[in-house]
Amino acid sequence: MGTDRPALAGIDLRLDAGGVLLVVGPSGSGKSTLARAVAGLVPRDVPGEWHGSLRVGELEVAAATPAEVAARVGILFQDPASQLVMDRAADDVAFGLENRAWPLAAMRARVPEALGAVGLGGSEQRRGTRLSGGEQQRLALAGVEAPWPAVLVLDEPTANLDPAGAMALFARLTALRAHRRSTIVLVEHRADLAWPLADLVLALDATGAPIDLGPPVAVLARSGTRLAREGIWLPDDLAGLGASAPVAGSEASRGTDLVEVHDARFEYVRGEPAVRDLDIGIAAGERVALVGPNGSGKSTLLRLIAGLVRPSAGSIALDGLDPARLPPARLARLAGFVFQDPELGFLADTVAQEIGLGLNRSSAAAAAELLERLGLPVGWFGARSPYRLSGGEQRRLSVAVALAHRPRLLLLDEPTFGQDRRGWEAMAAIVGELVEEGIAVLAATHDERFATQVAHRRVEMAGGWIVADDGPGRGRGAGPGRGAGEPEAAAGA
Repeated sequence: MGTDRPALAGIDLRLDAGGVLLVVGPSGSGKSTLARAVAGLVPRDVPGEWHGSLRVGELEVAAATPAEVAARVGILFQDPASQLVMDRAADDVAFGLENRAWPLAAMRARVPEALGAVGLGGSEQRRGTRLSGGEQQRLALAGVEAPWPAVLVLDEPTANLDPAGAMALFARLTALRAHRRSTIVLVEHRADLAWPLADLVLALDATGAPIDLGPPVAVLARSGTRLAREGIWLPDDLAGLGASAPVAGSEASRGTDLVEVHDARFEYVRGEPAVRDLDIGIAAGERVALVGPNGSGKSTLLRLIAGLVRPSAGSIALDGLDPARLPPARLARLAGFVFQDPELGFLADTVAQEIGLGLNRSSAAAAAELLERLGLPVGWFGARSPYRLSGGEQRRLSVAVALAHRPRLLLLDEPTFGQDRRGWEAMAAIVGELVEEGIAVLAATHDERFATQVAHRRVEMAGGWIVADDGPGRGRGAGPGRGAGEPEAAAGA
């Protein structure tokens, strides 16, 4: 995996058919590597050396053909868009069934059933590329689950899901566990939901070696202190964080807005607005949490402000200028954007090259210091490919790259997904410091911890509208509130 130490070492376990194995550990501990190994992708499709034995039933995975493994194991990746292969949602779910030679009548019954089970009922004809990140995650899960695999491997399945979607997913997994229909291997930071589901917990340390293995209660009793020290989220962490004070930060001046959005509308597909009639201002030094369900328009609003797309109607101004018309170098000094999928923002072959792009020596040194604080020291990670980092490490690198140019506005799309506790706390502290320096932060997030403790203003979206804004003197032009007549959530956000 691009390092001089094993990604995993000393793993020895047995999981009974129908059981649930929860794999926890800090970012970069090898959790995703283990998930890919169970699915037969390591060592076949991921370069590296493999030692030992991994069996699914009587099948030796490393020696089996891809078809043999795929017939038994389904995997949901951290990046759901990477496993969507067809244009329409129904065709994507049907793809795996066709490859298993399901009869046409059985496929026609199973496809809508699988979509309904993940909260996408009635979405058969929607385009996968026009779905929000959370909706893509649900669609990918429907495709993985549809053939009823003997083993279901889920790598951060709630990373892009809103709170209701995360609860629904775990309700689904709980039902599967009750019927013992599939054996489940789960990698998940949402300890409040994941730990009660598990039959066994495998805890890994930062080197990929096991800390403990056993029933959840026993692991907590034996190793809870060690797990917390490693930065692993534990079931009681949500309550503990909820009771703590928000990160300090000065209230922003109510002067001229750095960001001004007036009557903005955007359509990915003609006649199907992703956002509509948006009217919002953000001042220098504000930190704003943008919340709302999957498909509500949050990511689209970020893209509009970043100048990645232009509004179909209305106007967007960043420091009084149209961001979509600015030269890239000028735009980079005004706004830094962190994509929901960090890989979309990477340009270089190594971490050191990525963080140093376009920087002078002093700025590069400051960026290296930021990487150190985010747990990605250049001495250890500099020569590695950004694409070989774990999901949490990629996220932290993308934040560091966005901050390297010291923009006046930082736009974050799900900044905390895949973060262990230490990464989360480092991110929160850095955001607080940015506000003190006058940098504005707008973060689209489903992480209630982050929204509550890091932001001092909360803007809620639904159906492409802004439906609530608790900022002083804000809420201008908000769309209809919840209730009768509210439009359905639009795709593409």
